[in-house]
Amino acid sequence: MRRHDEDAGGGPSDPGAEASGVAYWAPAVVAATSLFLGVLDTSMMNVAVPAIVRDLDTTVSAMQATIAAYSMVMAALIIPGGVLRAAVDTRRLLVGTLAVYSVGTLLAGLSWSMPVLFVSWSVIEGVAAALLLPITYSIVVENYVGTDRATAFGAIGGVTAVGVAVGPILGGLLTTFASWRWGFIGEFLLVVVVVALTLRYLPSRPTEAKIEFDAGGTVLSVLAVVAIVGGSLLAGRYGWIRPLRPLSVGGAPVQPLGLSPAVWFVGLGIALLVAFVRWEFREERAGRPTLVPVTALRNRTFAVGVLTFASESLFLAGFMFTVPVFLQSALGYSAFDSGVALLPFSVATLVVAVVSTGWRAYLPQRRIVQTGLALIAVGLVLLVDRTGLGVTIPDLVVPMTVVGVGLGLFTGQVVDLAMSAAPGSLSDVSSGVINSLSQLGYAFGTAVAGSVLLSQFYGTVVTEVRIFAGGDPVTRAERRQLAVRLADAGETTTRAQQEAFVRGLPPDIQRELVEIVRASMVAAQRSVLVVLVVFVLATLLVSSFLPDSRRGRDRTEAATNPDSDPPAAAKDDEA
Repeated sequence: MRRHDEDAGGGPSDPGAEASGVAYWAPAVVAATSLFLGVLDTSMMNVAVPAIVRDLDTTVSAMQATIAAYSMVMAALIIPGGVLRAAVDTRRLLVGTLAVYSVGTLLAGLSWSMPVLFVSWSVIEGVAAALLLPITYSIVVENYVGTDRATAFGAIGGVTAVGVAVGPILGGLLTTFASWRWGFIGEFLLVVVVVALTLRYLPSRPTEAKIEFDAGGTVLSVLAVVAIVGGSLLAGRYGWIRPLRPLSVGGAPVQPLGLSPAVWFVGLGIALLVAFVRWEFREERAGRPTLVPVTALRNRTFAVGVLTFASESLFLAGFMFTVPVFLQSALGYSAFDSGVALLPFSVATLVVAVVSTGWRAYLPQRRIVQTGLALIAVGLVLLVDRTGLGVTIPDLVVPMTVVGVGLGLFTGQVVDLAMSAAPGSLSDVSSGVINSLSQLGYAFGTAVAGSVLLSQFYGTVVTEVRIFAGGDPVTRAERRQLAVRLADAGETTTRAQQEAFVRGLPPDIQRELVEIVRASMVAAQRSVLVVLVVFVLATLLVSSFLPDSRRGRDRTEAATNPDSDPPAAAKDDEA
């Protein structure tokens, strides 16, 4: 993608203007609040998953698919959404995007069935949220320069951290003492406020810029995201490699080489990503527009930083999805209690992310990032040890805090490292790449964690019930087959039928069955946490390719930003 007449609609506000007052900082408030909507949406609703499952008579796997699809839509459309941002007046585009978002969030709050919630939240809100990111970034670039621009971006980062911190508590409060629906309705009211501020304070900047669109790159990138996320969602039902169930198309089973459809879809998605990168390089050599500038793709620091951040999303998605489900389903916590249990994690992430922003002047950023990842792994291991039926909220304070401190050290540093490596003229596109791959990681992580949680849960139930019934321990193949049948039975019966079945059992068997289910949830949650530790260790391995020192980072900035003054360290080397 290439934009001509970059300044056709007017540049940032006059640097000499009065840098104070409501009118001056209102655009930054609009940008921060708009971004806050997208962050709050996911963090707030994670703790409401069990309540939504009950109210809409659906399943945890359906909610897992809904959350993953929301991230998939965002990942697929964030970068192409930048085309509209460049071609349309920012104020007009923001109002239109918020109007679409308001339709989605209001319909989600009024949802009467799972399909309605899926369309309104995952599709309508997902499309609008994908457009909000490049818009909010553009608002800051268009209205501020110098230190004011840095201040505005700092405010956006702070608001994002606040959204992660307050989301679980707010969602828990609403779900426990009112309804999860009020979370969506509250977002609708916030959209109305943002639209009013936009119309009142955000200046209109019409543009006559001409856009050259990379259609081939857009198609390849969207298809790659859909294939990878779609394949990971299929894995929950059909298995990752060996098929759990036959996939039927037109009544005929489809199992190429006897493998699950998930592995074929994920493999296709990876192949499409490779084809996308090759396409971008070819278009650049031919002098044609590209969706992602090749300059960014060639930059090692930027590429490794993006991969590291995307890998981190795998852990965060699984953590935020499975922990509230476990606390409420296995331990009987309310949604509010779940938010309280997550509070040390949220607060530690926010505080450390803010406090550690200046540490890069004294410590190599790679070391800070790796220290954060190591702390996340330690916190997860502590959480594995403390996961049990008797665990209390005080028992979770230390592991949650350790994980939060690690995430706070990691997030701010790796984003700064990657964005600083990208040329300043490509900052909005670079931000889109980072957030697109982050959302892809979030969708994939949710799907993986959800499939592990459910498969381990049903498998453990089968084993424990067989032992309780006095039968011989089942073989691995039998356990797998019976777990699939149990999952199918659980999805095809209503909650009333399930409760009626349990009430028909003798009281002692009812008690034993409840204990088996709860113990199976503990075993499944421990398995998920172990998988998350593996994700963190993989991210630690990727981070080893980041530059080792501040001086290495400065060399990268000087090489990719030739118009900027050489940093002191680079000057010293040249001397």
